[in-house]
Amino acid sequence: MSRRIAVILGGRSSENPISVASARSVVDALSAGGSDVIAVEIDRTGRWQLEAASNRLLQAGAGAELARLPGTDVASTLAGVDVVFPVLHGPFGEDGTVQGLLELAGVPYVGAGVLASALCMDKDIFKAVLRDHGIPVTENITLRLGDEPRNPFGYPCFVKPARLGSSVGITKAHDDDELRRGVELAFEHDEKVLVERFVQGVEVEVGVLGNLQPAASLPGEIVVTHNEWYDYEAKYDEGEMDLVVPARITDGQIARAQELAVRAFVAADCEGMARADLFVREDGEVLVNELNTIPGFTATSVYARLFEASGIPYGELLERLADLAVERFERKRQLKY
Repeated sequence: MSRRIAVILGGRSSENPISVASARSVVDALSAGGSDVIAVEIDRTGRWQLEAASNRLLQAGAGAELARLPGTDVASTLAGVDVVFPVLHGPFGEDGTVQGLLELAGVPYVGAGVLASALCMDKDIFKAVLRDHGIPVTENITLRLGDEPRNPFGYPCFVKPARLGSSVGITKAHDDDELRRGVELAFEHDEKVLVERFVQGVEVEVGVLGNLQPAASLPGEIVVTHNEWYDYEAKYDEGEMDLVVPARITDGQIARAQELAVRAFVAADCEGMARADLFVREDGEVLVNELNTIPGFTATSVYARLFEASGIPYGELLERLADLAVERFERKRQLKY
C-alpha cells in the first residue's frame, strides 16, 4: 500500500547512531514497498530537522529517494503524513516523550503509546507491574540517588541504570569493588539504579506483533561469541553475537517464552511491537527481563530476524506495523473524550 510515512531518527540519547542505522533500513524497505518516505531527524541537542535528516541517511548509505512536502517546518510535515514511524532508542524517544507529542499532533504512529513506552523504559516499575500480574521476572533491588551500594544476591550480579537501553552503563560485578564502581557508573546515567540477580541459563528473545490480539514470534537464542555477557559490543559489533532461531530449548519452554512475552506485552499496555528479553534458567523456569518497545530495526536486527524466521519478511513486517498504527488511531478516534 502506498502511504506517506515520516521516519523519525536520531534522538538525544547515546543510542543515536543505532537509530540512524535502523532508520536507513526502514526508509529503504518502505520506499521499495511503494511508500513516500520523509525523514525527520532529532539531533543530539534536541533540534528537529528535515534537510539534515535526508543528508544524514544518505551519508549512512540509504539508497532510497526521500520525499518532500510543501512547506519547510517539521510541524506541517508531520501533519501531512499518513503514519509516523519513530525509529528512536532510549530516553527522549522510546520513553513516551515523542509519543506524547505525536498524540497531541493527532497523527498515527508505529509502536507503543505514551504509558507503555514510559513503563517499559523504567525497568523498576515495569517489573513491579509484571509481578502484580503474576508474571515471573528477574529479581532485583532498586537504589536511588544517595543510597549506598548493596547486593543481597551474591556475585556475579548486574548493575544497570533503570531507564536506559542497549547495555549502556551496565556492569557485570564480580565483587564489592566492581559493585561500587558499577553503581557509580550507572548513577552517571540515571538517578535510579537496579542491582539484579545473575541468572544462569539461556538468554532468549521473542518478538511480539499486534494490537489487541498480539502474536509472538519464534524465540531466538542469544549466543555471545567473545564477550562475557550480552553487552553493547556484543549487540552491535559484527561477529560478536549469534542468533539461533528457534532457540535450543524444549518445546514446552518455547511455548512458555511466547506466552510470557505476550502476557508482558498486554500487562504493559503495549500495542504495535515489542521485543521481549527472557531467560530460561537451568531448572527450566522462564523469566521475563524486559520489553523493548522500539527494538533495533535493521533487516538483520534481532526483531526482524525473529519474524523472518516466523514467516514474515522485513518489508511485510514494516507494512504490518504501519497498518497497526492506523488501526489503533482509527479505533481510539471513536472514543468519547
